Amino acid sequence: MWHYQNPVDIHAGRGALDGLSALLGNRRAILITFPEAASLGINQRLADLLGERLLAIESDVQPNPDVSWLRPMYQRVWQHYADADCIIALGGGSVIDCAKAMLAPTPSRTFDELLTLLTSTDSSAPLRGQAKTLIAIPTTAGTGSEVTPWATIWDQQAARKYSLHQPWSWPEAAIIDADLMVTLPRASTLASGLDALSHALESLWNIHRNPVSATLAVTAAREIIATLPRLLANLDDVTLRERMAVAALQAGLAFSNTRTALAHSLSYDITLQQGVAHGIACSFSLPRIMEMAVGADAELDALLLRIFDATSAGNAVQHLRDFLEDLGVSTDPADYGLAEADWDGRIDQALQGPRGRNFIIPGDKHPN
Repeated sequence: MWHYQNPVDIHAGRGALDGLSALLGNRRAILITFPEAASLGINQRLADLLGERLLAIESDVQPNPDVSWLRPMYQRVWQHYADADCIIALGGGSVIDCAKAMLAPTPSRTFDELLTLLTSTDSSAPLRGQAKTLIAIPTTAGTGSEVTPWATIWDQQAARKYSLHQPWSWPEAAIIDADLMVTLPRASTLASGLDALSHALESLWNIHRNPVSATLAVTAAREIIATLPRLLANLDDVTLRERMAVAALQAGLAFSNTRTALAHSLSYDITLQQGVAHGIACSFSLPRIMEMAVGADAELDALLLRIFDATSAGNAVQHLRDFLEDLGVSTDPADYGLAEADWDGRIDQALQGPRGRNFIIPGDKHPN
């Protein structure tokens, strides 16, 4: 028995952003985007597309959405623009995650009450009023947030991470337009591309894998491995940008039904404590984790061999390690400030987390 479901209405292709006005219809919207969007002409373009339906622009989103600035933004959204029907999120994963945190009103209209909901065992706690809908427009090829209900919220001061996952946090629609990705710098292109590769692989060595998610994941991983190095050498090639955008979307659709697994579970503390970009933090350990996953079941082994055109598991792991190293991404934990002696302990801890428990680890390969 297996099940696959994804409710997001996807519109993809170069120029797809022009369809935003029809998607919004007569509704009123708030745009949440990144600080450079104004200088790139994006804010004005959306203002021209939407006219008076665009009520406000929130453009002070920073990487890794933190409660310190999410709190005042939530207050602005629900005190001044409560009558907006829709939030348009245009940017990378941090922008889309931020927008998800803005979607629903709490009884007191305060952000702290939302944080309480996220830590409550009653995930169906009532809201006061109708949640806004979300149209997600990624400007990076990697986040997957445009086709999933999850968002990560950080509290740097308290060294804590919150996970948002509610029925109302699914985007209503996603617009995938590679023309919006051409100006993405090399470092962000690399990190987001490796995040997408992590999504694909993590959905395979996963207890929730199903035939649909596996097909999407294998296709995505093969395309990322073939395309990302070429794109990094030709950042202005919009054809390569579009190929990566589609592959990242496929990876997002794959893990939208499985969630991620051990590499992501490991990554959160590494990002929080060491300041390593998320896409790097969740990808540098992939070869080690693949070594742990091999042998879990014959189908998984066959899928991994297919991705890397490999004849053996060891050969596939080495292909992945070489791929990362050739992109300048070290696979040595020490290069991220992590002691090798602590690595097994970190894996043990990560396996206990909600993402780690998705990992399909063979019993004889558990570090203990």
